[in-house]
Amino acid sequence: MTSESRIIFLDVDGTILAHGETIAPSTVSAVRAARDRGHLVYLCTGRAAGDIHPRVLDIGFDGAISNGGALAVVGDETVLAETMPRAAVERVMSYFDEQGTRYFIQSHAGVYASAGVRSFIADFIAERRRRHEDDQSTVALAEDVVAAPSFTPVEEADLDRIAKAVFVSADPDAVEKTQRALGDDFHVIPGSMPLPTGSNGEVGMRGTNKGTGIAAVLAHLGRDASDAVGIGDSWNDVEMFEVCGTAIAMAEADPALQRIAGEVTTGVLDDGIWNAFARHGLIDPRTAA
Repeated sequence: MTSESRIIFLDVDGTILAHGETIAPSTVSAVRAARDRGHLVYLCTGRAAGDIHPRVLDIGFDGAISNGGALAVVGDETVLAETMPRAAVERVMSYFDEQGTRYFIQSHAGVYASAGVRSFIADFIAERRRRHEDDQSTVALAEDVVAAPSFTPVEEADLDRIAKAVFVSADPDAVEKTQRALGDDFHVIPGSMPLPTGSNGEVGMRGTNKGTGIAAVLAHLGRDASDAVGIGDSWNDVEMFEVCGTAIAMAEADPALQRIAGEVTTGVLDDGIWNAFARHGLIDPRTAA
């Protein structure tokens, strides 16, 4: 690894994955080529570590930040592992139960779903397939998500090991209402699930985000934030953009998020990762994507 090497943090859904199972072949080539040139490439996702798609992991990475910054792993070494206090988890669950809101809670190992989540996702997928029948690559969630064995009932979760919650609601203002109801101890942001109506969001503890996870990795490796490149498409990527010396949003990202990043690459299935890597000299642009 040379002094010119960079450290790259990649979001998963909407950045590596086209909200389902589709990965652009050029993305695989870009990550592997960058690592071959001595750069470090990390996943940086809101997903639980145990819920990252195997085809993503098969690309090969130097480590991962997961659960929105609560867990950071360098190689095989865990350098950060945070969970929500049990009382905070119980408060979040009680609030969603009172509101009749469907939700997931995530440990580092997997995902636990409240009642009605499977049927909600099944209906959601059916609607997405109906509206995008001419281009199935844009379907937001793959069929296997509905039957995913990691989606065990919330009643079986160890509430002392939960790091994050995700919710889906028919209320378009649910994100703002949830933040007001839970208060300043919690970090509530819009989620990335493209619902036809309503809204979805993510809940973690204030002070836990992708930026804090990246900072832990950089400190462990003795790397400077100016060497870091962060690429993403969702609102949980804001702190990643703020920490990394180079911030890049995907073409599908909200325009406001693109402005925060300051740089935009092409779409997730339009060689977005490859083009970003090539633009910044992380790979040889003369090599075919």
